[in-house]
Amino acid sequence: MTGPLRLLPWTSPEGKPCYLSTDGEDSRLSRLADDLEAAQLDSGEQVLTGARAVLADTEAGERAVRFALTRAVECLGDVLRVAVSRGGRIPGNEQ
Repeated sequence: MTGPLRLLPWTSPEGKPCYLSTDGEDSRLSRLADDLEAAQLDSGEQVLTGARAVLADTEAGERAVRFALTRAVECLGDVLRVAVSRGGRIPGNEQ
């Protein structure tokens, strides 16, 4: 029997969501998704630290602010995808 679909932390080449159907959380693809989620969350923490530094720098130019915001938006998208995926795996909260 297959469990609920898991939203994966990446999209298809067309930008569509990818899902995993598996009986267990210990499959190779599940572990890869777990590792990528952890890397995305770590990257988000690093980008947040950098963005805060840029915003605190009154001498930061437009390019630095735009770069920090661009990266922050990318990371926010990743973190939201992780949150949705993990929320969907909470028992009784399946999608």
